[in-house]
Amino acid sequence: MKAVIKRKSAKGMEFVDAPVQKIGLRDVLIKVSIASICGTDVHIYDWSRWAQNRFKPPRIIGHEFVGTVTRIGEEVTHVQIGDRVSAESHLYCGNCYQCQNGYIEVCQNYKLLGVDHNGTFAEFLVLPEHVLWKNDPNIPDDFATIQEPFGNAVDTVLSEDISAKTVLILGAGPIGLFATGIAKASGASLIILSDPNDYRLNIGKKMGANITANPKKHDIVKLVLEATKNNGVDVVLEFSGSNQALNQGLKAITPGGRLSLLGIYERRVNIDLNKEVIFKKIRIYGITGRKVFSTWYKTSRFLSSGLVNVNPIITHQFPLKDYEKGMKLMRDGKCGKVILKVDGQA
Repeated sequence: MKAVIKRKSAKGMEFVDAPVQKIGLRDVLIKVSIASICGTDVHIYDWSRWAQNRFKPPRIIGHEFVGTVTRIGEEVTHVQIGDRVSAESHLYCGNCYQCQNGYIEVCQNYKLLGVDHNGTFAEFLVLPEHVLWKNDPNIPDDFATIQEPFGNAVDTVLSEDISAKTVLILGAGPIGLFATGIAKASGASLIILSDPNDYRLNIGKKMGANITANPKKHDIVKLVLEATKNNGVDVVLEFSGSNQALNQGLKAITPGGRLSLLGIYERRVNIDLNKEVIFKKIRIYGITGRKVFSTWYKTSRFLSSGLVNVNPIITHQFPLKDYEKGMKLMRDGKCGKVILKVDGQA
Protein backbone atom coordinates (compact mmCIF):
# COMPACT_ATOMS: atom_id res chain seq x y z
CA MET A 1 0.00 0.00 0.00
CA LYS A 2 1.00 3.65 -0.42
CA ALA A 3 1.67 5.59 2.77
CA VAL A 4 3.32 8.71 4.18
CA ILE A 5 5.92 7.74 6.74
CA LYS A 6 8.32 9.58 9.03
CA ARG A 7 11.47 7.47 8.90
CA LYS A 8 14.15 9.73 10.32
CA SER A 9 14.63 12.09 13.25
CA ALA A 10 14.90 15.09 10.93
CA LYS A 11 12.70 17.40 8.90
CA GLY A 12 10.62 15.76 6.16
CA MET A 13 8.67 12.59 5.38
CA GLU A 14 8.48 10.03 2.58
CA PHE A 15 5.74 8.71 0.29
CA VAL A 16 6.45 4.98 0.17
CA ASP A 17 5.19 1.47 -0.43
CA ALA A 18 4.46 -0.11 2.95
CA PRO A 19 3.11 -3.51 4.02
CA VAL A 20 -0.48 -3.78 5.22
CA GLN A 21 -0.52 -4.55 8.93
CA LYS A 22 -2.06 -7.82 10.10
CA ILE A 23 -5.18 -7.64 12.26
CA GLY A 24 -5.64 -9.15 15.71
CA LEU A 25 -8.72 -10.87 17.10
CA ARG A 26 -10.41 -7.58 18.08
CA ASP A 27 -8.99 -5.42 15.29
CA VAL A 28 -10.42 -4.25 11.99
CA LEU A 29 -8.79 -3.40 8.67
CA ILE A 30 -10.04 -0.14 7.16
CA LYS A 31 -9.61 1.09 3.60
CA VAL A 32 -9.02 4.83 4.05
CA SER A 33 -10.98 7.11 1.72
CA ILE A 34 -9.93 10.56 2.95
CA ALA A 35 -7.49 11.78 5.58
CA SER A 36 -7.05 15.36 6.74
CA ILE A 37 -3.95 17.23 7.88
CA CYS A 38 -3.66 18.43 11.47
CA GLY A 39 -1.17 20.89 12.94
CA THR A 40 0.32 17.92 14.79
CA ASP A 41 1.27 16.38 11.43
CA VAL A 42 3.02 19.61 10.42
CA HIS A 43 4.97 19.61 13.70
CA ILE A 44 6.10 16.05 12.96
CA TYR A 45 7.08 16.98 9.39
CA ASP A 46 9.03 20.05 10.57
CA TRP A 47 10.57 18.08 13.47
CA SER A 48 9.63 20.77 15.98
CA ARG A 49 10.68 20.75 19.62
CA TRP A 50 7.39 19.05 20.52
CA ALA A 51 7.91 16.34 17.88
CA GLN A 52 11.47 15.67 19.00
CA ASN A 53 10.24 15.08 22.55
CA ARG A 54 7.12 13.08 21.64
CA PHE A 55 7.54 11.22 18.33
CA LYS A 56 9.75 8.21 17.64
CA PRO A 57 10.28 7.21 13.97
CA PRO A 58 9.57 5.21 11.95
CA ARG A 59 5.81 5.72 11.93
CA ILE A 60 3.00 6.31 9.42
CA ILE A 61 1.46 9.61 10.45
CA GLY A 62 -2.08 11.03 10.50
CA HIS A 63 -5.07 10.63 12.82
CA GLU A 64 -8.09 12.17 11.03
CA PHE A 65 -9.91 10.05 8.45
CA VAL A 66 -12.96 8.35 7.04
CA GLY A 67 -12.89 4.88 5.54
CA THR A 68 -14.61 1.54 5.06
CA VAL A 69 -14.15 -1.65 7.07
CA THR A 70 -12.80 -4.39 4.78
CA ARG A 71 -11.82 -7.12 7.24
CA ILE A 72 -12.62 -7.91 10.88
CA GLY A 73 -10.99 -10.01 13.58
CA GLU A 74 -12.65 -13.16 14.89
CA GLU A 75 -13.78 -11.52 18.15
CA VAL A 76 -15.08 -8.28 16.62
CA THR A 77 -18.77 -7.73 17.40
CA HIS A 78 -19.42 -3.99 17.08
CA VAL A 79 -18.69 -3.37 13.39
CA GLN A 80 -19.19 -5.25 10.16
CA ILE A 81 -17.46 -5.37 6.79
CA GLY A 82 -18.74 -2.44 4.74
CA ASP A 83 -19.29 -0.07 7.69
CA ARG A 84 -18.17 3.51 7.02
CA VAL A 85 -16.12 4.62 10.01
CA SER A 86 -13.89 7.22 11.60
CA ALA A 87 -12.14 6.78 14.95
CA GLU A 88 -11.23 8.30 18.26
CA SER A 89 -7.52 9.14 17.95
CA HIS A 90 -6.81 8.49 21.64
CA LEU A 91 -6.43 4.72 21.71
CA TYR A 92 -7.46 4.28 25.33
CA CYS A 93 -6.97 1.27 27.59
CA GLY A 94 -10.40 1.19 29.27
CA ASN A 95 -8.89 -0.11 32.52
CA CYS A 96 -7.08 2.78 34.25
CA TYR A 97 -8.52 5.05 36.95
CA GLN A 98 -9.39 7.80 34.44
CA CYS A 99 -11.08 5.46 31.96
CA GLN A 100 -13.21 3.93 34.70
CA ASN A 101 -14.20 7.33 36.11
CA GLY A 102 -15.47 8.97 32.92
CA TYR A 103 -12.27 10.66 31.76
CA ILE A 104 -11.26 8.44 28.86
CA GLU A 105 -9.76 11.42 27.01
CA VAL A 106 -6.99 11.56 29.63
CA CYS A 107 -6.41 7.81 29.88
CA GLN A 108 -3.12 7.12 31.68
CA ASN A 109 -2.10 4.55 29.07
CA TYR A 110 -3.44 6.00 25.84
CA LYS A 111 -1.60 5.74 22.53
CA LEU A 112 -2.09 8.48 19.97
CA LEU A 113 -3.00 7.47 16.44
CA GLY A 114 -0.31 8.59 14.00
CA VAL A 115 2.17 9.16 16.83
CA ASP A 116 2.34 5.93 18.85
CA HIS A 117 0.37 3.78 16.39
CA ASN A 118 0.59 3.74 12.59
CA GLY A 119 -1.75 6.39 11.27
CA THR A 120 -4.21 7.38 8.59
CA PHE A 121 -1.96 8.69 5.79
CA ALA A 122 -2.11 5.27 4.16
CA GLU A 123 -4.40 3.22 1.98
CA PHE A 124 -5.14 0.79 4.82
CA LEU A 125 -5.32 1.22 8.58
CA VAL A 126 -5.64 -1.29 11.42
CA LEU A 127 -7.43 -0.24 14.62
CA PRO A 128 -9.04 -1.94 17.62
CA GLU A 129 -12.80 -1.95 17.23
CA HIS A 130 -13.46 -0.15 20.54
CA VAL A 131 -12.17 3.20 19.18
CA LEU A 132 -14.26 3.15 15.98
CA TRP A 133 -17.15 5.50 15.25
CA LYS A 134 -19.83 4.53 12.71
CA ASN A 135 -20.53 7.55 10.55
CA ASP A 136 -23.98 9.00 9.93
CA PRO A 137 -24.86 8.38 6.26
CA ASN A 138 -25.95 12.04 5.98
CA ILE A 139 -22.41 13.28 6.60
CA PRO A 140 -20.31 13.35 3.40
CA ASP A 141 -16.75 12.02 3.46
CA ASP A 142 -15.24 15.52 3.31
CA PHE A 143 -17.02 16.35 6.59
CA ALA A 144 -16.65 12.93 8.22
CA THR A 145 -12.86 13.14 8.07
CA ILE A 146 -12.77 16.28 10.24
CA GLN A 147 -14.96 15.02 13.10
CA GLU A 148 -11.97 14.41 15.39
CA PRO A 149 -10.74 18.07 15.42
CA PHE A 150 -14.32 19.34 15.22
CA GLY A 151 -14.93 17.48 18.48
CA ASN A 152 -12.10 19.44 20.11
CA ALA A 153 -13.94 22.62 19.17
CA VAL A 154 -17.25 21.24 20.47
CA ASP A 155 -15.81 20.54 23.92
CA THR A 156 -14.01 23.89 24.05
CA VAL A 157 -17.12 25.89 23.12
CA LEU A 158 -19.59 23.84 25.16
CA SER A 159 -17.61 23.25 28.35
CA GLU A 160 -20.38 25.53 29.68
CA ASP A 161 -23.58 26.88 28.14
CA ILE A 162 -22.86 29.58 25.57
CA SER A 163 -26.36 30.69 24.52
CA ALA A 164 -26.82 34.49 24.60
CA LYS A 165 -23.20 34.90 25.74
CA THR A 166 -20.59 37.29 24.34
CA VAL A 167 -17.53 35.39 23.12
CA LEU A 168 -13.92 36.13 22.19
CA ILE A 169 -12.20 33.45 20.10
CA LEU A 170 -8.40 33.67 20.02
CA GLY A 171 -6.93 31.85 17.02
CA ALA A 172 -8.54 31.24 13.64
CA GLY A 173 -6.86 28.01 12.68
CA PRO A 174 -9.23 25.24 11.57
CA ILE A 175 -10.33 24.40 15.13
CA GLY A 176 -10.91 28.06 15.99
CA LEU A 177 -12.97 28.36 12.80
CA PHE A 178 -14.98 25.26 13.73
CA ALA A 179 -15.55 26.85 17.13
CA THR A 180 -16.85 30.01 15.48
CA GLY A 181 -19.52 28.02 13.65
CA ILE A 182 -20.40 26.01 16.75
CA ALA A 183 -20.72 29.14 18.90
CA LYS A 184 -22.98 30.71 16.28
CA ALA A 185 -25.16 27.60 16.04
CA SER A 186 -25.33 27.39 19.84
CA GLY A 187 -26.77 30.87 20.24
CA ALA A 188 -23.81 33.11 21.15
CA SER A 189 -25.01 36.72 20.94
CA LEU A 190 -21.67 38.24 19.93
CA ILE A 191 -18.62 36.49 18.47
CA ILE A 192 -15.32 38.33 18.18
CA LEU A 193 -12.57 36.43 16.35
CA SER A 194 -8.91 37.45 16.68
CA ASP A 195 -6.03 36.19 14.54
CA PRO A 196 -3.00 37.73 12.78
CA ASN A 197 -3.96 35.96 9.53
CA ASP A 198 -6.43 37.96 7.40
CA TYR A 199 -7.05 34.98 5.08
CA ARG A 200 -8.43 32.96 7.97
CA LEU A 201 -10.32 35.92 9.44
CA ASN A 202 -12.24 36.11 6.16
CA ILE A 203 -13.25 32.47 6.61
CA GLY A 204 -14.29 33.36 10.15
CA LYS A 205 -16.75 35.91 8.79
CA LYS A 206 -18.36 33.17 6.70
CA MET A 207 -18.59 30.99 9.82
CA GLY A 208 -20.56 33.60 11.74
CA ALA A 209 -18.08 35.90 13.50
CA ASN A 210 -19.69 39.31 14.13
CA ILE A 211 -16.34 41.06 14.48
CA THR A 212 -12.96 39.93 13.16
CA ALA A 213 -9.75 41.61 14.25
CA ASN A 214 -6.06 41.27 13.45
CA PRO A 215 -4.00 41.89 16.63
CA LYS A 216 -1.23 43.35 14.49
CA LYS A 217 -3.64 46.10 13.48
CA HIS A 218 -6.03 46.39 16.43
CA ASP A 219 -5.88 46.62 20.21
CA ILE A 220 -7.92 43.50 20.97
CA VAL A 221 -8.71 44.40 24.58
CA LYS A 222 -9.86 47.90 23.64
CA LEU A 223 -11.96 46.50 20.77
CA VAL A 224 -13.65 43.97 23.08
CA LEU A 225 -14.44 46.56 25.75
CA GLU A 226 -15.93 48.90 23.17
CA ALA A 227 -18.07 46.10 21.72
CA THR A 228 -19.37 45.03 25.15
CA LYS A 229 -20.01 48.46 26.74
CA ASN A 230 -16.90 48.04 28.90
CA ASN A 231 -18.19 44.82 30.45
CA GLY A 232 -15.79 42.44 28.71
CA VAL A 233 -16.84 39.15 27.16
CA ASP A 234 -18.58 36.35 29.06
CA VAL A 235 -16.47 33.65 27.41
CA VAL A 236 -12.93 33.44 26.03
CA LEU A 237 -11.96 30.45 23.87
CA GLU A 238 -8.18 30.20 23.40
CA PHE A 239 -6.88 28.19 20.43
CA SER A 240 -3.70 30.02 19.49
CA GLY A 241 -1.16 28.78 22.03
CA SER A 242 0.13 32.35 22.24
CA ASN A 243 1.07 33.84 25.62
CA GLN A 244 0.25 37.30 24.26
CA ALA A 245 -3.20 36.19 23.10
CA LEU A 246 -3.88 34.49 26.44
CA ASN A 247 -3.09 37.69 28.33
CA GLN A 248 -5.34 39.66 25.98
CA GLY A 249 -8.12 37.18 26.68
CA LEU A 250 -7.70 37.45 30.45
CA LYS A 251 -7.86 41.24 30.27
CA ALA A 252 -10.91 41.11 27.97
CA ILE A 253 -12.99 38.66 30.03
CA THR A 254 -15.65 39.98 32.38
CA PRO A 255 -15.36 39.18 36.12
CA GLY A 256 -17.12 35.89 36.72
CA GLY A 257 -16.48 34.82 33.13
CA ARG A 258 -15.26 31.54 31.66
CA LEU A 259 -11.99 30.70 29.87
CA SER A 260 -11.54 27.45 27.90
CA LEU A 261 -8.04 26.54 26.73
CA LEU A 262 -7.20 24.22 23.84
CA GLY A 263 -4.12 25.94 22.39
CA ILE A 264 -0.78 24.26 23.11
CA TYR A 265 2.03 26.50 24.37
CA GLU A 266 5.63 25.97 23.27
CA ARG A 267 6.94 27.61 26.45
CA ARG A 268 5.76 28.38 29.96
CA VAL A 269 3.25 31.22 30.09
CA ASN A 270 3.29 34.30 32.30
CA ILE A 271 -0.04 35.51 33.65
CA ASP A 272 -1.07 37.59 36.64
CA LEU A 273 -3.08 34.97 38.52
CA ASN A 274 -4.09 37.32 41.32
CA LYS A 275 -5.38 40.14 39.13
CA GLU A 276 -6.66 38.28 36.10
CA VAL A 277 -7.99 35.02 37.56
CA ILE A 278 -8.46 34.91 41.33
CA PHE A 279 -9.84 38.42 41.96
CA LYS A 280 -11.95 38.20 38.79
CA LYS A 281 -13.31 34.77 39.82
CA ILE A 282 -12.58 33.28 36.38
CA ARG A 283 -13.44 29.64 35.69
CA ILE A 284 -10.78 27.92 33.57
CA TYR A 285 -11.20 24.69 31.61
CA GLY A 286 -8.31 22.76 30.10
CA ILE A 287 -9.50 20.85 27.01
CA THR A 288 -7.68 17.87 25.54
CA GLY A 289 -9.14 15.55 22.96
CA ARG A 290 -12.88 14.89 23.10
CA LYS A 291 -15.18 13.14 25.53
CA VAL A 292 -15.42 9.55 24.36
CA PHE A 293 -17.93 9.09 22.83
CA SER A 294 -20.46 11.66 24.01
CA THR A 295 -18.78 14.47 22.06
CA TRP A 296 -18.88 12.38 18.90
CA TYR A 297 -22.67 12.31 19.13
CA LYS A 298 -22.77 16.12 19.36
CA THR A 299 -20.31 16.43 16.48
CA SER A 300 -22.32 14.09 14.30
CA ARG A 301 -25.53 15.99 14.99
CA PHE A 302 -23.99 19.39 14.26
CA LEU A 303 -22.71 18.13 10.90
CA SER A 304 -25.57 15.86 9.80
CA SER A 305 -28.24 18.44 10.62
CA GLY A 306 -26.53 21.27 8.78
CA LEU A 307 -26.37 23.42 11.93
CA VAL A 308 -22.69 23.99 11.16
CA ASN A 309 -21.58 24.10 7.52
CA VAL A 310 -17.83 23.48 7.38
CA ASN A 311 -17.54 23.94 3.61
CA PRO A 312 -15.88 27.38 3.96
CA ILE A 313 -13.19 25.85 6.19
CA ILE A 314 -12.25 22.97 3.88
CA THR A 315 -10.26 25.05 1.40
CA HIS A 316 -7.92 22.57 -0.32
CA GLN A 317 -7.88 18.95 -1.48
CA PHE A 318 -4.89 16.94 -2.75
CA PRO A 319 -4.12 13.32 -3.54
CA LEU A 320 -2.14 11.66 -0.76
CA LYS A 321 1.10 11.77 -2.77
CA ASP A 322 0.92 15.58 -2.76
CA TYR A 323 0.74 15.81 1.05
CA GLU A 324 3.71 18.22 1.09
CA LYS A 325 1.64 20.86 -0.73
CA GLY A 326 -0.88 20.74 2.08
CA MET A 327 1.84 20.90 4.72
CA LYS A 328 3.28 24.03 3.09
CA LEU A 329 -0.10 25.74 2.89
CA MET A 330 -0.70 25.07 6.58
CA ARG A 331 2.77 26.27 7.53
CA ASP A 332 2.25 29.47 5.50
CA GLY A 333 -1.28 30.03 6.88
CA LYS A 334 -2.78 30.13 3.39
CA CYS A 335 -5.52 27.57 3.94
CA GLY A 336 -8.29 26.44 6.21
CA LYS A 337 -8.53 22.67 6.51
CA VAL A 338 -6.62 20.54 3.98
CA ILE A 339 -7.89 17.07 3.11
CA LEU A 340 -6.06 14.29 1.30
CA LYS A 341 -7.81 11.93 -1.10
CA VAL A 342 -6.38 8.50 -0.34
CA ASP A 343 -8.53 6.41 -2.71
CA GLY A 344 -6.81 5.62 -5.98
CA GLN A 345 -3.23 5.87 -4.69
CA ALA A 346 -2.36 2.25 -5.52
